[in-house]
Amino acid sequence: MIDRVRRATNRLRSGLTRNRLRILFSVLLVLSVGVVAAAAVSTDLSTGSETAVPTAPETDDYTVITESGRAGTITVYAPDGEVAYYNNSRTKYFDADPVEGDPMTVEYTATDTIHSEGPTCSDPPCARNVLERVDVETGEVDVIYERYDYKETAGEWHDSARIDDTRVVIADIVADQVFIVNTETEVVEWLWDAQSEFPVERGGPYPEDWAHINDVEYIEEGENEGRIMASLRNQDQVVFLDPDEGLVEEWTLGEEDNYDIQYEQHNPDYIPESQGGPAVLVADSENGRVQEFQREGDEWTRTWQWADDRIQWPRDADRLPNGHTLISDSHGNRVFEVDQSGEIVWSVGSTLPYEAERLESGAESEGGQSAAELGLESRTVDADAAESGGGVDPFGFLDNIVQELLPHRVYNGLLFATPIWVGSMEFTAIGVGLLIGMTWLGLEIRWRLRDAGIRFRHPITRRDR
Repeated sequence: MIDRVRRATNRLRSGLTRNRLRILFSVLLVLSVGVVAAAAVSTDLSTGSETAVPTAPETDDYTVITESGRAGTITVYAPDGEVAYYNNSRTKYFDADPVEGDPMTVEYTATDTIHSEGPTCSDPPCARNVLERVDVETGEVDVIYERYDYKETAGEWHDSARIDDTRVVIADIVADQVFIVNTETEVVEWLWDAQSEFPVERGGPYPEDWAHINDVEYIEEGENEGRIMASLRNQDQVVFLDPDEGLVEEWTLGEEDNYDIQYEQHNPDYIPESQGGPAVLVADSENGRVQEFQREGDEWTRTWQWADDRIQWPRDADRLPNGHTLISDSHGNRVFEVDQSGEIVWSVGSTLPYEAERLESGAESEGGQSAAELGLESRTVDADAAESGGGVDPFGFLDNIVQELLPHRVYNGLLFATPIWVGSMEFTAIGVGLLIGMTWLGLEIRWRLRDAGIRFRHPITRRDR
């Protein structure tokens, strides 16, 4: 048996000549480069200027989309799909909501990065966080409230929620706090510090980016009336805060590092009892899905989830009044709408979308019902593959291996840092190309050393008996 294996190994080695290996490596490199080059040439998606923004399909309502990276933008599409408003003067744009009673006025949070030393930044880069309003029809922009922060990375306000005409609750990532501010007096009237309930030894790196509180929502009715729901991304938890009592522990959704529930989520939306709740619709970002949890007795139960084979790092999902769900898929470079059967019925390209809103439907999922109330059926990647019949896709197969080997945060971080045309397949092709190139280079060096008569003895040798 051993002799047969040796003979087979020797035949394989004799067949793998240097030139044949060179040809094989060349073919694989050409294929890898071809995949990347084709993506670079064919991908013309850009939102860097108003003229470059893609036209959207028609809808019945206005749609606002914000982008938080690559090209920081806020774009409002008219029902006919044309751009009604566009602005890229801020570095990053995040949460956006229609003003109650005036859906053509949008209130949003945004961040400017300060790169030069000056009176507002002695150690660049710093951040200027703003809460602004824009009249979509006139283009007039008003700053409602602003604050400077000492750092740019993890130094933004990702979300705000309007309580009344003068008070706003803000998710403050840089200080790991949720606070209510009176925008007329600029006095902070209430503040909750995440350190009052969570140890700094857990979560993200402290103090660089510990809790990453990326969402807040003021609950106006039902059992949780007057409470604030907040998303602690790095603790994998959605929490409920009582202004008088602090954390309402028994309502917490999720558990740190229990990724089966959720993994570094974004933008949870609360659906009240009057609309089939209590329920929470949430973008389960690192798990690459959108899901909904229903409150049943004293526990949360997952009642709906949606994913396809393209979704990658979703960061917002809203339930619309018609029962559809509007989803921002950041690394899928799209904003899309799925109907009650789970089919995509509307989609538009976006380079790194953060949030999307339908202006006439109210803030977030304000006008939508819960999945349990609607009887929505879940849709998963496995179900998509079964319907399509599968197929052979070598780079897709390798991509799955890469995603299994790399931590989700690392994989998504690489996608975040690369150009728009680098998707999961292109990223895999680049990795394959680099691996082949390094292997080829190593073999060439070894061959040249052997030709020069230089041998390296293996530290472990086998002695035949």
